[in-house]
Amino acid sequence: MKCWTPWGLIRWTCEFIVQRWCWRSPPEWLMVNCKWLVVSLLVGMAVACTGPVATAVPPTPLLTQTLALQPTPTLQVIPSPSPGHRVTLTPPPDSGWERLQPGLERRTIRLLNENGRQTDQLYILRIDSIFYNFGIAYSPGQPKSLAAWQEETGAMIVVNGGFFTEEFLATGLIVVDGQASGSSYVGFGGMVTMRQGGVDVRSLVERPYTPTETFDYALQAFPMLVLNGAPAYQNDDFDAARRTVMGVDEDGRLLLILSTWGSFTLTELSAYLAHADFGLVNALNLDGGTSTGLILAGPSESIPAFVAVPSVITIFPK
Repeated sequence: MKCWTPWGLIRWTCEFIVQRWCWRSPPEWLMVNCKWLVVSLLVGMAVACTGPVATAVPPTPLLTQTLALQPTPTLQVIPSPSPGHRVTLTPPPDSGWERLQPGLERRTIRLLNENGRQTDQLYILRIDSIFYNFGIAYSPGQPKSLAAWQEETGAMIVVNGGFFTEEFLATGLIVVDGQASGSSYVGFGGMVTMRQGGVDVRSLVERPYTPTETFDYALQAFPMLVLNGAPAYQNDDFDAARRTVMGVDEDGRLLLILSTWGSFTLTELSAYLAHADFGLVNALNLDGGTSTGLILAGPSESIPAFVAVPSVITIFPK
């Protein structure tokens, strides 16, 4: 077997190429140039083969599982109450009276400014004395949270009562189970009285308290906000604050009205309540601000008071 030297192999390659495509007997100068051409090609191939090896990019994997597409939520559009009014996606400003139980109705009113922004919310309960009994609980010097008052009394509805001193004593007269304590306001304020026949709200200016009167329960507060269906307070010496109001309407039903955002002054609230469609005859302002609060057991609803209070109004189903 013939053994090839490198140059012999290169020369044979050149002769083969030149004779195949060019000449049968090529001149020597062409053979020399061809040898160097072949050498260059071989060196280039060697360099290329020893260079960095490109990493093969793996193909993008195909999804093997189908993603579950969630349905696009649909906006529920509330029809306008009358043609020409725009539809709204927000609750109406006034819920209207909603019957919760026999003799018990609830109403919520969102108050909006001229730009449509909410400034306050009124929470109102209207209670018929045919179905409910009314009472007052008082713990002088020992204030309690509304939740503690409800647990202690078992009342279905608990709402904060009248004003009190730093020692947690009522500032006016208060009557519990027929027993009176404290001193009556004279020449100002109003009084809530409760007997078996129902509840009454009266002005102490029109009808001052006399010690000969007897009640099952009573408490005093100030000022009167509505008197005989008209605004009863027009003095702007109080700032806006949360409010608790107790009133009676033309049918003798008790109304508990809470202003929960604190945007009303007493003068503004007096005018609002007198001109609203609540049918109020008389209405009395109770303690407000951080004391304003209510708990309703059925259905379970609450407006939290921010402080403990020594007296509350309690309401029980008969």
